[in-house]
Amino acid sequence: MREIVLDTETTGLDPLAGHRVVEVGCIELFNTVATGKTFHAYFNPQMIMPVGAQDIHGLTDEFLADKPLFADRVDEFLAFVGDAQLVIHNAQFDIGFLNAELERAGKPVLTNAYIDTVSMARRKMPGQRVSLDALCERFGIDNSSRTKHGALLDSELLAEVYIELIGGKQAALVLEAVAVQMNGNGEVADIDISIGARPIALPPRLSETDRAAHAGLVTTLGEKALWLKVATAG
Repeated sequence: MREIVLDTETTGLDPLAGHRVVEVGCIELFNTVATGKTFHAYFNPQMIMPVGAQDIHGLTDEFLADKPLFADRVDEFLAFVGDAQLVIHNAQFDIGFLNAELERAGKPVLTNAYIDTVSMARRKMPGQRVSLDALCERFGIDNSSRTKHGALLDSELLAEVYIELIGGKQAALVLEAVAVQMNGNGEVADIDISIGARPIALPPRLSETDRAAHAGLVTTLGEKALWLKVATAG
């Protein structure tokens, strides 16, 4: 299963008030393993950066002045994301900003299924802090380089947090999550992506020679051997 862990940095909190996306960072996962493929870009927001936002991510007007507009790289962004499921911390915030930018660029809004790791963490750890820093601390993930928010770095950290939230390195064996699909009207519907029973059993990996060799070994272990009891029970 292909997933994109995604984060944005912006000029403020509300795209409807004219605030803009200034950075997007994406990490590709395949079956919960990072592939090494990323998308990362800074954008000129065509507005003065508010002091409060600059304090959070450190992106200045001078730094962003020569960066492309979102519309200049929108096709590259959409091609990277494709139809993959998105993994986002506080998903409504980032998706709201990205959809506002897509509409400005004359592109359809995102309809990808997504997992909100804030909601997931709150379900798994009621009453606990669920900020990215708090989750990194809880799971022992090194976030010492996160002196400021940064979309690519935060996506890398979130990918590690997400893997822990779905069961750590054995997540593929126990994955049970609920994704959310948005339609063109902005409505949402639950999608069950839990892993069900294997439809076709795997073929046996032991040959008859292997079985015969094992049976021969068991006969040398004596009458009280555990393997004899297992064989009899079977």
